[in-house]
Amino acid sequence: MATVYIPTPLRRFTGGQSKVTVEAATVGELLQALDRQYPGLAPRLMNGDGQLKRFINVFLNDDEIRTLQGLETPVSPQDRISIVPAMAGGAGKGGQA
Repeated sequence: MATVYIPTPLRRFTGGQSKVTVEAATVGELLQALDRQYPGLAPRLMNGDGQLKRFINVFLNDDEIRTLQGLETPVSPQDRISIVPAMAGGAGKGGQA
């Protein structure tokens, strides 16, 4: 089973677990299986059309899936999947936050 690394903001859905294992053939199937195991995750990751939200990045090992085959990217049992929400914000005017 592939290992999925869960970002801190989504760990409330996984009972606080930072990584979980999921069996799936593709990244899309993996995200669906993840939501079946931990209900409530899919709406935070996917839009109404079943596509990954633009501010969510998913990495298969060290490669962002959008540079591979997107949700159709094959997954093998030894793969590492990292879900990384895009960060926003930064320093305010004059470099003060």
